[in-house]
Amino acid sequence: MNRRDALTAHLEFFQELGAEGFSREPAWRFRGERLAHPASPSEPTNVDSEASSTNDETTPTTLDQIREALGDCTRCKLHQGRTTLVFGVGHPDADLMFVGEAPGRDEDRQGEPFVGRAGQLLTKIIESVGLTRDQVYIANVIKCRPPQNRNPELDEVQTCEPFLFQQLDVIRPRVVVALGAFAVRTLLRSEQSISRLRGQVFDYRGAKLVPTFHPAFLLRSPDRKRDVWEDMKKVRALLSS
Repeated sequence: MNRRDALTAHLEFFQELGAEGFSREPAWRFRGERLAHPASPSEPTNVDSEASSTNDETTPTTLDQIREALGDCTRCKLHQGRTTLVFGVGHPDADLMFVGEAPGRDEDRQGEPFVGRAGQLLTKIIESVGLTRDQVYIANVIKCRPPQNRNPELDEVQTCEPFLFQQLDVIRPRVVVALGAFAVRTLLRSEQSISRLRGQVFDYRGAKLVPTFHPAFLLRSPDRKRDVWEDMKKVRALLSS
């Protein structure tokens, strides 16, 4: 799998952003290898990318092809309760990509990721890096809203993740920000907690991956804003290297 490098931008974090949110970290396991040696920011480690298996034999070369392959997806049980399939939004050649967990109620209604209250916080984080939403790409591991916003189940993640990997390979971002435990565990194949993994930088499918807290958790726990500030400093450094 091809590897890519990093690019440029500028950073400064925004202040208090009220609202409520909630995020859990259930103990559940992914198939595949566990992350062996987390890297320091200066010495990222390589993460096996064989998990990039796709649902068809033909490798897509555009986001439109991936969306067309998804179709009116009925591959897992989540299709039964969704209003809209939430594919992703943003620049198709973005240098910076954010990956979250799954759509919520507002996202399910509007068909766009991160449009609710946590999405407003994410928009401010993006702006704090000197970019706008249409200059980055935003997607989730899961494309359909779980009932009552419950945690995604393992079979749902395994069914949906190949399409996320295809998005990553088509966009070829320089930096990937994994938002929250599910995104981090899916991308890094790690059972370690987000608290242990954040603050580090990982080589990932040719990009640099920065784990950080999900905006909903950040809104619930404003005392962790300093941690996100530090993570965004790493993003700035990676984009400007």
